[in-house]
Amino acid sequence: MLLALTQWLAQDIRAFNVFNYITLRAVLATLTALMISFVVGPATIKKLTAYKIGQAVRDDGPSSHLSKIGTPTMGGALILVSVALTTLLWADMRNRFVWVVLVVTLGFGLIGWVDDYRKVVRRNPKGLSARTKFFWQSVIGLAAALFLAFSTTLPAQTIFIVPFFKHVAYPLGTAGFIVMTYLVIVGSSNAVNLTDGLDGLAIMPTVMVGSALGVFAYVAGHAIFSKYLGFPFIPGAGELTVFCAALAGAGLAFLWFNVYPAEVFMGDVGALALGAALGVVAVIVRQEIVLFIMGGVFVVETLSVVLQVASFKLTGKRIFRMAPLHHHYELKGWKENQVVVRFWIITMMLVLVGLSTLKLR
Repeated sequence: MLLALTQWLAQDIRAFNVFNYITLRAVLATLTALMISFVVGPATIKKLTAYKIGQAVRDDGPSSHLSKIGTPTMGGALILVSVALTTLLWADMRNRFVWVVLVVTLGFGLIGWVDDYRKVVRRNPKGLSARTKFFWQSVIGLAAALFLAFSTTLPAQTIFIVPFFKHVAYPLGTAGFIVMTYLVIVGSSNAVNLTDGLDGLAIMPTVMVGSALGVFAYVAGHAIFSKYLGFPFIPGAGELTVFCAALAGAGLAFLWFNVYPAEVFMGDVGALALGAALGVVAVIVRQEIVLFIMGGVFVVETLSVVLQVASFKLTGKRIFRMAPLHHHYELKGWKENQVVVRFWIITMMLVLVGLSTLKLR
């Protein structure tokens, strides 16, 4: 909206042409998302508290978590509102990639909102059944995959790019691209959701990975930079930098309220949506493996759950004291803050490895 306004004003006042630069709009998007979240955040937390939309705690979880009972949840809605408004303000809304990412993010957020609402408002501990949740995730994920496969022009969309190697890529074909896109979106959504178990644990890695994907989006959408760095040029992908910047700003503002001891929790409405957002951006900019690397904490958390369940069903024994992995370390004696900050540090290192693929090819 503001981009369209500044472009209209630029016809008479040349100074407004500066808003055509994606980098400036990305900075402004970060600040706008921060401001929206800071202004709306306290009132949102008060409303959630007044409606007694509180978090339930696992009976078999660490005893230190009992103090979290009743903490307002569904705070991820604050992130989504901030990201959506900021993107509408500063991104080029004629860009189809922007709409794909927004629809997928808000669609997965709606699934999480219904699940959270049933759990904390209607006092139904099961919320949405796993089958129902997976069905709707699959519907949105497949719809996005089909749209990207047939309704947009993605150079190299049928190849699977391997980082660190300049000329190593594997053809997927349209069907393979659709399957991979579906798996990346749904998988990353659930991975972030599983990680969201401690104060600030999921949101900071999401901010770091999302910011790095914004760099990849800018490179992929820039004809000169993409050619110089050996990346496929994807016209229009650069606008996703604005979305990623909005996500980073909204996420940092949410961390202000979510840091230990948390005033509000993200809930499924935030975790499912943010994970899906990372997945669809990674697919568009053709960096699925890089997302796997940078989101290593999300991957390991998910694997810990899969291994725990498989081991218990097959042998009757557990590999970890508790899954996801962050609870295992808590039961080993790590303080909650220690787990969270150490996982942040690991993510920071993995993000730097992912960013190194820009040049190390």
